[in-house]
Amino acid sequence: MSQAKCGVNAIFVPVGGGGLIAGIAAYVKMVTPDMKIIRVEPNNVNAMALSLHHGHHGLLDQVGGFADGVAVKVVGEETFCLCRHLIDGVLFVTRDAICASIKDIFEEKRSILEPAGALALAGAEAYYKHYNQKDQNIVVIASGANMNFDRLGQVRYWW
Repeated sequence: MSQAKCGVNAIFVPVGGGGLIAGIAAYVKMVTPDMKIIRVEPNNVNAMALSLHHGHHGLLDQVGGFADGVAVKVVGEETFCLCRHLIDGVLFVTRDAICASIKDIFEEKRSILEPAGALALAGAEAYYKHYNQKDQNIVVIASGANMNFDRLGQVRYWW
């Protein structure tokens, strides 16, 4: 980010238990307090959202397996505290949006993201379509490499 010629306006981060976004937010808010940190969660596996809504880290009864890199039943206590104070916004995305982002990256870059890795991209795409913020510079965290041919078939089926 410090090497970017233009300033970065926002970072979109996939969220499961909150460890990745808590670490990113703690550092970024220390060096660039005005930068927006946006968490992106699947609409059907949202342990962090429910925890923040209820004011304490809670437990989901079950989690879906599609975006398994963010499929957690409980968020960490420390990460919950950091996220409660440092995160600027949230987006929830559908399985269809995740699959569309995997397809987009494959067509544009010939890289294959796992569903959890495509989560933040799906959120960023939804955000910029809704708010028409094409003049902003963003960072999208595309984490993980847990893709196999069976899951790729699921992506093809859903998209």
